[in-house]
Amino acid sequence: MPFDLGLGTAGLLALALLGAAFVRGYSGFGFSAIFIAFAALFTNPLPLIPVVFACEIMMTAFQARGIRGHIDWRRIAWLMLGAAIALPFSVTVMLSVGENTARLVISGIILAMALILLSGWTLQRRIGALGHGSVGIVSGMCNSAGIGGLPVAAFMSAQPMQAAAFRATMIVYLTALDLITLPLLWMGGLVTWDTAIAAVLAFPILGLGVWLGGRRFLAASPAAFRKSAVLLLLLLSTLGLIRAMVT
Repeated sequence: MPFDLGLGTAGLLALALLGAAFVRGYSGFGFSAIFIAFAALFTNPLPLIPVVFACEIMMTAFQARGIRGHIDWRRIAWLMLGAAIALPFSVTVMLSVGENTARLVISGIILAMALILLSGWTLQRRIGALGHGSVGIVSGMCNSAGIGGLPVAAFMSAQPMQAAAFRATMIVYLTALDLITLPLLWMGGLVTWDTAIAAVLAFPILGLGVWLGGRRFLAASPAAFRKSAVLLLLLLSTLGLIRAMVT
């Protein structure tokens, strides 16, 4: 097994992969945060981060046909500009403050945002380019810990945005973010042959999870989708806080 995983651990990670892929198929985000938080309970999650990013990219191939007409490319462009500025520095900052400290801060902010959104508060207008670029910078800083999508999801959940556009934009943004993060991880020595083997083994599990999640999305009302997205943010931020405090 890749990364010298035992069969029991590999089986548990496969189940987590299926559940996280279902969430990604439904909401467009949350895959990395769920899988990394679960993996940290049983093994060192650091070598798995490039695998997770490769999985995100593969899942977009499964979903591309259904999201094509709903992508907000302008939002993505400004988010990516901010993320590209931050990414070269994010690993250095993460190493200097410690991953647990960073996760505590990030998860605490996301938790507060999710609680505010759960109360029914929303922004009454679309935020402009500067706001999206700023959130992109925050996202880029967070992505070295594998949770770069959460600040963007929280930010977009607060805006008046159709469910299909939210989901499609998150999917494409996370794919682009992972594509520019993977080379940085490769230069840091985290991408190995085990990474490729694990990604190949994950492929059929990802396909099943994304397909099931996509069917659930098609059956959901816009109000139910928004509530689910906010509850997912609440869950993921809580998992992040727990993980940071117990490790």
